[in-house]
Amino acid sequence: MNSTKKQGFTLIEILIVVVILSILAIAVVPQFLDEPGKARVASARVDIKSLKTALSMYKLDNFNYPSTSQGLQALVNRPGGDPEAKNWKPGGYIERMIKDPWGNNYQYLNPGNHGEVDIYSMGADGQPGGEGDNADVGNW
Repeated sequence: MNSTKKQGFTLIEILIVVVILSILAIAVVPQFLDEPGKARVASARVDIKSLKTALSMYKLDNFNYPSTSQGLQALVNRPGGDPEAKNWKPGGYIERMIKDPWGNNYQYLNPGNHGEVDIYSMGADGQPGGEGDNADVGNW
């Protein structure tokens, strides 16, 4: 006698698997929810390093960093005012001005509060200071 027995999962087995997956999701998902914030901070740090490099090239050509009023825009367009950019590189030092990962302008101070010049983003809230995603990210 040949008997073919169909096998499947019982309701209890399915419920156990669902409970295990739920426990794993509760433990793992919150760690991934914070990743976009960390990625934005990392992206801002890379942008700031690129801007600092472009400012260093500007200083090599012009013997000074742009003033605070000339700002980072001096990397894209020849600045007017003082200090004069006598040897400004035709075509600029960067192709275009970039925004921080939260869509705000990068800030620039010369002289800086933390070094010769400060380049920074005010984080997600666009306000000075803050914690977590709202914290300032700078070249210091």
